Amino acid sequence: MTDSVKGQYEAYPYPARDPAEERKRLITGSPSFLPELNHYVFAGRRDFSQPFRALVAGGGTGDGLIHLAQYLQASGGRHEVVYLDLSAASRKIAEARAEVRGLKNIDFLTGSLLDLPQLAPGPYDYIDCCGVLHHLPDPPAGLAVLKQALSPDGGMGLMVYGSYGRAGVYPLQAALRQLTADLPAAGRLALAKTLLAELPETNEFRRNPFLGDHKLGDAEFYDLLLHAQDRAYTVPELAEFVAGADLGISAFIEPCRYDPLSYLKDESLRARAEKLPWLEQAALAERLSGTLKTHVLYAVPSARVNQAVAQPAPDLVPWLNGIPPQALAETLQKRSELAISFQNERLVFPAPPRAPEIAALLDGRRTLAEMANVLGLSWEDFLGLYRPVHKLLTGINKLYLRQA
Repeated sequence: MTDSVKGQYEAYPYPARDPAEERKRLITGSPSFLPELNHYVFAGRRDFSQPFRALVAGGGTGDGLIHLAQYLQASGGRHEVVYLDLSAASRKIAEARAEVRGLKNIDFLTGSLLDLPQLAPGPYDYIDCCGVLHHLPDPPAGLAVLKQALSPDGGMGLMVYGSYGRAGVYPLQAALRQLTADLPAAGRLALAKTLLAELPETNEFRRNPFLGDHKLGDAEFYDLLLHAQDRAYTVPELAEFVAGADLGISAFIEPCRYDPLSYLKDESLRARAEKLPWLEQAALAERLSGTLKTHVLYAVPSARVNQAVAQPAPDLVPWLNGIPPQALAETLQKRSELAISFQNERLVFPAPPRAPEIAALLDGRRTLAEMANVLGLSWEDFLGLYRPVHKLLTGINKLYLRQA
């Protein structure tokens, strides 16, 4: 990264966090939620009581780091989480957060991910890199460094900016460079706020309802509108970027937002969309939605991309994230549909046949074979009923499979 980027994160560590808040809450999210990454990277069969080595490349003030380290520490076993960031100010906040939580499984390093081979060489079972690659002068070079450090059996959780949901950001960034380039950081921030208040109604940024980070604080404002270096990706650009490192995308999060059937109701349109290859379907969904300002994805070495995602099997246990099974069953029974909102986007899905019965059995302990037995069904008949429910709940990122 350039000196100006490093200077930004020294002045405005991102995202702004108060370590004392760790006593009250754990910030969670994707990627790197342990049950989620197990499902999409290790086919649901990783035993986290065994040794596990992870890298958080560009860890910032620590959201992904703390989340991952907390879950790994709770799972037992010998784990090492390496934190790497070029900002000493950000590292200081991340270290303080870890100390409040009593996390003992983190090694903290200051430096660029481009220097990873010298600072903390692999192999790593898992690499988290969120909000970093799109700030590099040469993103493919950064991804290549991470790929070199990845175990052949491992995977990555990545986040990069999405082009369509960030409509208006880049023209406004360019305008602000014209007006504030000669000022120090604090002066740039003050003048940018003045300009934002004066934007005409026709301005694309002002008309974009999906952009709100700049309202959260100075660090967020600076990161969105005054960043010295960033770029965004469409799904096709992102697929090409990932493939260039001999990686394949195993999943986008949330999957339903990358499924064109989430947006299309007409049967003739749905039939045409279903004939497209998976990544082309994802590209179509992105174009139809227009809301995706970031892309969160899991990537694995190309040789195992078709084996990375957990598939329904008799010995696997389905686990619901944040939804009591009985409450889910009652909702599906009463409404015959499931509605969920992502920012300003609301999606509604019809309930598959017998979905309430299946949902009520998702207690996180029963295997799929045991659920079939409870319903008195053969495995094949059960699978025919379970698969649509599985697609619905994994699509909204609320269900994962794990080994019993």
